[in-house]
Amino acid sequence: MPIIKCLSDSKKKIIIMGAAGRDFHNFNVCFRKNKDYKVVAFTATQIPDIDDKIYPSELSGSLYPNGIPIYPEEKICELIRKHKIDEVILAYSDISHQDVMHKASLILATGANFTLLGARDTMIKSTKPVTAICAVRTGCGKSPVTRKIAMQLKLNGQKVAIIRHPMPYGDLAKQAVQRFETYEDLEKAECTIEEREEYEPIIKADMVVWAGVDYEAILREAEKEADIIIWDGGNNDLPFIKPDTFITIVDPHRVGHETNYYPGETNLRMADTIIINKENTAQKKDIDQLVENITKINPEAKIVHGKTEITVDKPELIKGKICLVIEDGPTVTHGGMAFGAGIVATQKYKAKKIMKPFKWAKGSIKETYKKYPHLENILPAMGYSEKQIKDLEQTINETPCDTVVSATPIALSRLVKINKPIVQVSYEYDGEY
Repeated sequence: MPIIKCLSDSKKKIIIMGAAGRDFHNFNVCFRKNKDYKVVAFTATQIPDIDDKIYPSELSGSLYPNGIPIYPEEKICELIRKHKIDEVILAYSDISHQDVMHKASLILATGANFTLLGARDTMIKSTKPVTAICAVRTGCGKSPVTRKIAMQLKLNGQKVAIIRHPMPYGDLAKQAVQRFETYEDLEKAECTIEEREEYEPIIKADMVVWAGVDYEAILREAEKEADIIIWDGGNNDLPFIKPDTFITIVDPHRVGHETNYYPGETNLRMADTIIINKENTAQKKDIDQLVENITKINPEAKIVHGKTEITVDKPELIKGKICLVIEDGPTVTHGGMAFGAGIVATQKYKAKKIMKPFKWAKGSIKETYKKYPHLENILPAMGYSEKQIKDLEQTINETPCDTVVSATPIALSRLVKINKPIVQVSYEYDGEY
């Protein structure tokens, strides 16, 4: 283990800072069976309604028969002092280097150590060939690349298992190992909108996606069905599974982010191939600058130029109309984008006006606008709970417009009743890999 042991104590007491994903994985692979450490707590941020819960005993193992409590991250200093914590491990992603060091400074000021775990100790080895598809930021277009590669392998006669970065926000014990092949599987698992945004397009393409909490168990089940494993690395995290081929996606609309976010820069440095996506909607000077930045950081990587093709099912409902644009939630919230495929579609098909929906935002959606004020012209597809889905539905229906332009990858009408015509925006990767 890379963590420095405390000479004065037989067990080192640690807290894992997370957001319901990397935190649980790090615990499972590094600490669950390790008697030299005691994980006192997890802290949670970014995702609503996951704090004040318990990481259950079914997953925490025999060393933690009562499970492990999950607290809001705001309580971290209080917890360190109360429990005399030796070390805090940061275990979530899509965070700026500056914010990482702010958190480090906060922790160090309490007297505890601050740690980031690396790939060697947190990647699981597969018995099958593995391709990892990661990104430097949320919203780079990683999922369309994943689908294209998986579909090509399938056409070549390969059995593919797509394993997706975790999004376990419900009953963690029930979500230990999840396999999604049909829309009914999504219903049974009570998937959030964010989960559906990732899983539905894969199911639509007649492929299976795996996810959950315990990735050792997930991988072993997926290996039984597959010739090749594809790691679909959400939230610009490092792969949980050791790749034989490492692909990283970068975004010419956010030049500079590739070297200023954790662990996106790590993905950039580890990549065998780097895909510059969305070039058809970017400026040449930004693409050229991105190439220069990549070459300085990872001169051995192959650079591939690609684009994202955006289509809509009913363009006539956009032209000359007043439109409400709904974008993929993670891309425009913690991904930091002010627009996505929905805005591009309204520009392409000449909408008359884009409504600013924050004036009609309800409940938790209103709180989202307070947290992410750059979202003035779009509505993020937030739906982490039934209450938030209802807030989203009410916001949509009370916003005055002619057309709802939905650029979330899911069929939104499956979850909410919309009282206006709806246009579905689709986007697929067009390029090599």
